[in-house]
Amino acid sequence: MGGSYNPIHIGHAIIANYIIQNTCLDKLWLMVSPENPFKSGQKMASDMDRIRMTEMVASRLDNVVTSAFEFSLPRPSYTIDTLNALQSKFPDDEFYLIIGADNWAAFERWRNHQEIIENFHIFVYPRRGYDVVIPQDVANKVELVDAPFIEVSSTKIREQLGEYKNMCFYLPEDVYEYIVKKHLYMD
Repeated sequence: MGGSYNPIHIGHAIIANYIIQNTCLDKLWLMVSPENPFKSGQKMASDMDRIRMTEMVASRLDNVVTSAFEFSLPRPSYTIDTLNALQSKFPDDEFYLIIGADNWAAFERWRNHQEIIENFHIFVYPRRGYDVVIPQDVANKVELVDAPFIEVSSTKIREQLGEYKNMCFYLPEDVYEYIVKKHLYMD
């Protein structure tokens, strides 16, 4: 389950927890992305801060871990490169990609999206405003997960933090305390 996690919030935690408990996965990796090609120019907390906050969430979920694997790969991070590198490094494991319905709607714009579908399974979790249509020819590789709708946005959280607004109910407590202590996202 890749993401910038800038910052990781309760929505990420809820989805990760739901998916690890309600799918066939043995382990879920919160894959912190150093540079998402669709989010270039976005103000980012440092790599280490984003990894640390993600570790705080993963530490409280069974069979969920934080991964900084993409930091060893060229930037920007393309999902196909990450998945191929993971499969090469861990040839005995089977990797699934977890994305939101918003990403599924734009999936044809992803680099080598057909190769991803051919070689990996994809779990799609619902997002309001996005109807998930899975073509019949990929239905054996792509599955809509009946996860809850989560209406929390890292972008909105960063904006509110930048205005010194209280975001304590949008972030896990330790993540919120970390952000406030380090003045992350605050002008």
